[in-house]
Amino acid sequence: MEKKTPLYQTHVDMGAKIVEFGGFLMPVQYPTGVIAEHMAVRKAAGLFDVSHMGELRLKGPDAVANVQKLITADISGMVDGQVKYAMFCNDRGGIIDDFVICRYAADDYLLVVNAGNREKDAAWVESHLFGNVDYKDEGNDFGQLALQGPKSHEILCKLCAESDIPAKYYTFIDGVTLHLPSRDIKVMVSQTGYTGEHGYEIYCKTEDTAELWNAVLAAGKDEGLIACGLGARDTLRLEASMPLYGHEMTDEITPKMAGLPCKLDGKDFIGRDAIAALGAPKMKRIGMEVVGRGIPREHCDLYTMDGRMIGFVSSGTHCPYIGKGVAMGYIPVEEIEIGKHLNADVRGRMVEVEIVKMPFYKAQ
Repeated sequence: MEKKTPLYQTHVDMGAKIVEFGGFLMPVQYPTGVIAEHMAVRKAAGLFDVSHMGELRLKGPDAVANVQKLITADISGMVDGQVKYAMFCNDRGGIIDDFVICRYAADDYLLVVNAGNREKDAAWVESHLFGNVDYKDEGNDFGQLALQGPKSHEILCKLCAESDIPAKYYTFIDGVTLHLPSRDIKVMVSQTGYTGEHGYEIYCKTEDTAELWNAVLAAGKDEGLIACGLGARDTLRLEASMPLYGHEMTDEITPKMAGLPCKLDGKDFIGRDAIAALGAPKMKRIGMEVVGRGIPREHCDLYTMDGRMIGFVSSGTHCPYIGKGVAMGYIPVEEIEIGKHLNADVRGRMVEVEIVKMPFYKAQ
């Protein structure tokens, strides 16, 4: 049975098209449409319901030791209010999931994991705990909104003191007071996101989510803020060359193959020895710009111009802001050359693409 976020009925009332995603019934788009939602985030601001994400808390004397063993990132240098990007790896070095980790205190960490992997990740963490650590799956305790776009700071300033807004990328402030029309609520605000644009993610109590959603939309109305669904979330992340689990990352793809941060010295973690033993990756993630007509999608095979099948497309779409069709995929390292042309097999028709540098788009 599909789960619902605290905003499910709100999305229905707003006329959103609802789809199943990660076990949740989520809005894929509103009547405004994916292109309008995408462009709003690039030019003004968009508001996303990301309450389907999972939150795993580790606290206690052995919290650091447990986190260090479980994740690829080194948290030894983290400070309170800092956020880091990390991954879980399996014993073979493949990626189980990618996520962000927030340090609340020296013995208190929150891992914000992908919706589709919530149960898998929770089981993985629970099965590897040791020592004196308090673990809790807090996924149902939080509502989470993503306010993204160049006007997001201006909008948030209407609801709280500017000093309560995190000033640096990948930092957060807990206990922020937001002034809603009917009352004040306490939230956590992080300067993070999955759109390639400046923005924030706001964590609130589940029961406060709907009122917060309406208050943020009202606060941003004059700045062009609109509600956005999963469709725009996907085109925005792809335009910014951000990987998506199940596409650019799987339990067979290592962080090194995906070109993601993964230091093998300094600390041990599950999968480190396997990644080290594999040596330099033979296949790596690439970015491609469409030259011909058509859009290569996931699972399309990639061929050299002389007809050799060498890899596959992991994601592809038309990106409204840059006005181009783009894709990411994997090919052998020796075949990677910026400017090189390949063919993608799109349902039996070859679509020409060119290998280009990533990201396809970067915020100014």
